Amino acid sequence: MKPSQLFTALLGGLIGLASQARANEVSVAVAANFAAPLQRIAPEFERETGHKIVASYGATGKFYAQIRNGAPFEVLLSADDETPARLTAEKLAVAGTQFTYALGKLVLWSVKPAVVDAAGEVLKKGNFEHIALADPKLAPYGVAALQAMKALGVHEALTAKIVTAENSSQSYQFVGSGNALLGFVALSQVLRAGKIEGSHWLVPASLYEPIRQDAVLLEQGKGKPAAVALMKFLKGDKAKTVIRSYGYDLP
Repeated sequence: MKPSQLFTALLGGLIGLASQARANEVSVAVAANFAAPLQRIAPEFERETGHKIVASYGATGKFYAQIRNGAPFEVLLSADDETPARLTAEKLAVAGTQFTYALGKLVLWSVKPAVVDAAGEVLKKGNFEHIALADPKLAPYGVAALQAMKALGVHEALTAKIVTAENSSQSYQFVGSGNALLGFVALSQVLRAGKIEGSHWLVPASLYEPIRQDAVLLEQGKGKPAAVALMKFLKGDKAKTVIRSYGYDLP
């Protein structure tokens, strides 16, 4: 074989290996509140399937806009059920693949003990400067927080004290850093080994619409083995065990 032919053969082989490596990765857009559970699920998924998760975390509303603009995500793990349905209707997601992978819970939380009482009366007293919540225009947990405050009749009184975060992770950061004394976050973000540091109030589910977090296979992931495998894995017992451990309910 001539040197030029050998080079061509080697180059072709390298390109083939690179393509195979990419085929073993799945690009996932993940609701911010589900970051910790997915980071636990990812190694199990990789061990069982040989595929690797490449995750981006953020607000569901932002992911919707990015997917519409051609972002190369293959799977969406949304914080609601409306966004996957909308993407399916717009033919940007594969029909028949949407399912609920978790039912979210809202928590009012402070990193400091004795700030948030067990009945959420702190909201009515209003003896704090700032309260954080995710942007209701982008994040379903922000919508839930807004609904809860309105149901309690405190939203108008607290409007000037609200610090709006881009997503639930940023709301958590605002509270954790002390930029807000308390804030609304996902239970999954503060629950560690069955315990929550600081003080908290688990907001009654009757105060907000159910947070159904749905997964959907996007058109970019159609027929991709890693993407299809992840959708299947999320329905299995190993993933469900992890999801429950972070305080989510399952349908």
